[in-house]
Amino acid sequence: MAKETSNNSGSAYNALTYGSVITGNISSENDFRIDGEVKGDMNCKGKVVIGQTGVLKGKITCLNAEIIGHVQGNIIATDTLTLRSTADVTGDVKTKILVVEPNAVFNGNCSMKETETTA
Repeated sequence: MAKETSNNSGSAYNALTYGSVITGNISSENDFRIDGEVKGDMNCKGKVVIGQTGVLKGKITCLNAEIIGHVQGNIIATDTLTLRSTADVTGDVKTKILVVEPNAVFNGNCSMKETETTA
């Protein structure tokens, strides 16, 4: 089950621990860390972290994302997307800033654009 905790900085975040499985969509106002498995879409107004044992099969929409585990689906990170060396991502990505460590696996298309304004 999702568990709300607080880290040393005092800000709240949610976590899905290893061995837990959620089938369905998740929405969160705060940061969210997944070390279990999610079969559904993730919509977060903060940062999403997919831990080394984490698996997400669905779409991620968030401000920032750090992928250490596995994602099968599209990712929209309005600010920064970081793919760590153990990341395995299959899907299309839209982000402002993309950071990819050596040995990270990314199979998909990437679109990097500043936020467009209408005149």
